[in-house]
Amino acid sequence: MNEAGQRGFTLLEMVCVLAIIAMLSAVLLPMIPRQTSRARLQAYALETAALLKSDRAASIRRRVEVATLINTATRTVRSGVGAAVLRVPDDVDFEVLLPRSCNQRPSFSTINFFPDGLSCGGAITLARADLRLEIRVNWLTGRTDIVARPYATN
Repeated sequence: MNEAGQRGFTLLEMVCVLAIIAMLSAVLLPMIPRQTSRARLQAYALETAALLKSDRAASIRRRVEVATLINTATRTVRSGVGAAVLRVPDDVDFEVLLPRSCNQRPSFSTINFFPDGLSCGGAITLARADLRLEIRVNWLTGRTDIVARPYATN
């Protein structure tokens, strides 16, 4: 079919190559891990702050102490009054700063809220390459804030 001296590919060969590339893309692209976007990181911070605020409100409303559990091993923040659990993805840096004790008791891995609205405080940091968000619970007022910090590179 090809005369001597002609070079190139036939239309059928090109279509076959494109079909193979399309099939490989359809199979392999979903398997490529995706990084957490800046917007998604901000959403995780908002969800975490909302969970903490909800636990504080429940503590005031029910007149009982509520402890929000933070587990760095499983990368979760679990509500002390409901079934809400937030899991932080593996590509997000997840750091927690908590007091050693709260009301003369060991604090372990909780942020405690009291019926008068107070708290023992704590901070949860969510970070990725270009953004660092700190969710802070004020130890005196129980207020929850999100503070953006530049990501420090050493």
